Amino acid sequence: MLLRRGRGLRLRPPAAALFALALLALPAAPVQAATVALSETGSTLLYPLFKLWIADYARIAPDVAITAAATGSGAGIAAAMSGAAAVGASDAYMSDEQAEQNRAIINIPLAISAQTVNYNVPGLNGAGLRLDGPVLAGIYAGSVAFWDDAAIAALNPKAKLPHRRIVPIRRADASGDTFIFTQFLDFSTQSWEDKIGYGTQIAWPKVPGERTATGNAGMVQTAAATPYSVAYIGISFRNAIVRAELGTAPLKNQSNRFVLPTAETIAAAASALDPRTPPDQRLSLVFAPGDDSYPLVNYEYALVSTRQARPETAAPLRNFLLWAVSLQGGNAAKYLDAVGFIPLPDFIRALSEKQIGEIK
Repeated sequence: MLLRRGRGLRLRPPAAALFALALLALPAAPVQAATVALSETGSTLLYPLFKLWIADYARIAPDVAITAAATGSGAGIAAAMSGAAAVGASDAYMSDEQAEQNRAIINIPLAISAQTVNYNVPGLNGAGLRLDGPVLAGIYAGSVAFWDDAAIAALNPKAKLPHRRIVPIRRADASGDTFIFTQFLDFSTQSWEDKIGYGTQIAWPKVPGERTATGNAGMVQTAAATPYSVAYIGISFRNAIVRAELGTAPLKNQSNRFVLPTAETIAAAASALDPRTPPDQRLSLVFAPGDDSYPLVNYEYALVSTRQARPETAAPLRNFLLWAVSLQGGNAAKYLDAVGFIPLPDFIRALSEKQIGEIK
C-alpha cells in the first residue's frame, strides 16, 4: 500500500469558514433567474449529499443553478477530463496516468465517506455475520463458493450457516465503490494484488451465479431480490439498506478487530492517514491502521479544471466549493449526518481550500 506524505501543518481557521459565515449572515436574496449554470455528474455515493447541498445553496446563491446526476465515478472522472461537466464527482482519485495527462484537473476532497458490505442470507440478516478481506476476495474470485465454507465458519463460529451458493454482486458501471472495495481486497490479500488489482473497472474473475448492478441504488435492489447474495454499497444508501432488511457485515481491520462503519470508526481510519495527504490530495484511506479503524473509508472528490472554459463560471464554482467544505456550509452536521459522512479535518480542509483557489 503506497502512502504519500503531506506536511502535517496546522493552519489558521479555514477561509471557507469565514466565507460561509459571511454568506449565512447575508439577508435572503430575492428570487431571480439563475445567470450561471454549473453541472455535476458522477459518484452515486456522493449524489444524495449533492441533492441536499443544491437545495440549500439555491437559497444562498439564487443566481447559480447547479444540477447533479448519478452516473458513477468513472463517468464523473471522464466528464471532468473532457470538460462535459463543471464538477466530476468521484469516490476515487485520478490515477497517476490520468493526472499526468490532465494536469489542469485537480482532485478536491469534499468530505469523508465509507462503504458497507451487505448480505442477504435468510434468517441471518440480523446476525452481523463477520467477514474479512481474504474471505471477500475468495467470494469474488470464486474460491469461497458456499456460505458454510470453512473460512466463513471460522469467522462466525456461533452462526448456523447454510450450505447455499454465495451470489457475489458487483457494479456493472465504472465505479468509485468498485475502486474502494477492490483496494481493500488488494491491500489485504496478496493473491488479489498479484492477479487482479484495483480500479473503477477491473477484469473480474468469472464466478458462477454472479450478478451485476448499476449504481448504489441498483446494488441495494439486486441484493434485496437475490437470496444468499453479498454486495458492496456506499454508506449514503444506509437507509435503503435498512428498508431492504439486508445484513451489514462487521469487517476485520488491521488490528484483527471486527468493526462496523460508524462516525467513530470512520473518523479513526481517517485520522490515521489524513496527515499523510499530499498537496494534490490523492490518497487512499482504505485499510487504515488502528484498533478502531473501519477498513472501507475514502475521500469524496470533486474533480475540477483549474482552467475554466467560461471565465464567468470560475468565481461561482470557487464559491460553491468553498461553501461545500466549510463546517458552516456543506460540511455541517445537518448534511453529513444524513448520509453517514464525516467532515474534513482542518488540515485537509485547508488543502482543499488551497486547491479551490487555483480555479480560474
